[in-house]
Amino acid sequence: MHREGIKIRLFIAINFKEEVKDTLLDIQKQLKGYAEKGNFTRRENLHLTVVFIGETMNLEAVKNAMDKVSVDPFNITISGLGKFRRRGGDIYWLGIDKSDKLNNLYNQISSELYNLGFDIEKREYKPHLTLGREVILQRNFNEIEFNENLSPITMDISRISLMKSERINGKLTYTEIYFKEL
Repeated sequence: MHREGIKIRLFIAINFKEEVKDTLLDIQKQLKGYAEKGNFTRRENLHLTVVFIGETMNLEAVKNAMDKVSVDPFNITISGLGKFRRRGGDIYWLGIDKSDKLNNLYNQISSELYNLGFDIEKREYKPHLTLGREVILQRNFNEIEFNENLSPITMDISRISLMKSERINGKLTYTEIYFKEL
């Protein structure tokens, strides 16, 4: 349990339903088939970050910011493999189709946190879910063909989660410590 005075690493996320995680794992498994190396996201850590907060001792302020959010439930569509190029291996991710409601959620939460003194990055929100880091794929990997074979995944969003990020027995572990129903 969190004690005041100890910094914890936090982010606000949308967690996926089990059937969505199953589909995401199937896509990840296909990508892994082309990987020469990579650090792939564990099933239990698959999520969509809404706002990254970082290390803080002020857990109650984050909860209060979440409680002030006023957004009705909505849908998102996950589609399209992309990557962020990195030396030593790329970050591969699936994109989220443009969603005014998701952007509204991001804007409300980040504004509330910023007004409470949190150092929230002021940049355009580019929602994506990370499949793997430090990934190097075989030369025969065809991203266009891979994307043509992907079916979009639509999911209802009715809850946001405050997640704690920590290493437990050497494994990056995300734990929900608070949530708000939309």
